[in-house]
Amino acid sequence: MDDAPFTVQYCFPDNNSSCRKEVQTGPGNLLLYIFLSIVSVFTVILNLLVIISISHFKELHTPTNLLILSLAVADLLVGLIVMPVNIMQLIDSCWYLGKMACSIYPVIHFVSGSGSLLSLVFIAVDRYIAVCDPLHYAARITVGKTLFFIILGWSFCLFYVIIYLYFNEHLLQTQIITRCYGECVLIIKYSWVIVDIVLFFLAPCCLILALYSAIFIIARRQAKAVSAVRNRASQTNGTKFSSSSETKAAKTLGIVILVYLACWIPFYLSSLSVESLTSSSMVWTVFGWLVYLNSSVNPLIYAIFYPWFRASIKSIVTCRIFESSSSQFNLFPENF
Repeated sequence: MDDAPFTVQYCFPDNNSSCRKEVQTGPGNLLLYIFLSIVSVFTVILNLLVIISISHFKELHTPTNLLILSLAVADLLVGLIVMPVNIMQLIDSCWYLGKMACSIYPVIHFVSGSGSLLSLVFIAVDRYIAVCDPLHYAARITVGKTLFFIILGWSFCLFYVIIYLYFNEHLLQTQIITRCYGECVLIIKYSWVIVDIVLFFLAPCCLILALYSAIFIIARRQAKAVSAVRNRASQTNGTKFSSSSETKAAKTLGIVILVYLACWIPFYLSSLSVESLTSSSMVWTVFGWLVYLNSSVNPLIYAIFYPWFRASIKSIVTCRIFESSSSQFNLFPENF
């Protein structure tokens, strides 16, 4: 042993077709694993708080909050499954979860990402109608319709991912490689990267930006109109409250979308500069984790800007949620 400067390690020593293990050691790597693990845990906890809050408190059962719930579910999948699996592969490059998980994991990975973007598209449409046509909003956007579109959207994302991963391998040149026992590498060719950027990034993001541009133009016009009416009559408090509430909600969700774009744009730009991407490449790892961090930031934005989220967290942490009448709690301060 003393004469050997390097000992080859295998993912599964008892298997003759096992892959070699590439262990990443050192204090720097250890600190990185600890940090990423903490990020994963906090992502799960924060998004669970969002899901429990909106699901439990009846006052939060609104179309907009259902869309936020859909976004939180996508972010929860990232923190619960995607992040831990990536941390596992960073540690020693081995895949210990078997062939079935190797086939299922890419589906979860891509569905969570596409589900996030689709939820943001729905949120943008919801805010556009709320701000631009407030008188007909309640009739046009209902809880039932919102649930239907959420289910339809997630079903489309699942169908889309399965088609390109497993049924169009030769057309899209996307494949999962397992050259030895303990390997699970997804290779995405350049041709598919272009298709994916257009269908699941550029088109939805252009639609979102167009809707939010229209929202803020109309919100500014409404603010001027309300100010003019207020100067003529003092009985406009109700109108002012409604207008400012919808505008504030649009601004908060606009921040969520800007953060999303800031996290995803580097990944897509870098993907254009390489001929193919693999899940084991450094580009995929670095910019992939920037994308994952977006799932941690979203609930923090809610905590900063939404009083109802802070109030619901307080009820959950203090265990008041277990009271028989807790679902009827008032989570909105009078000054909101």
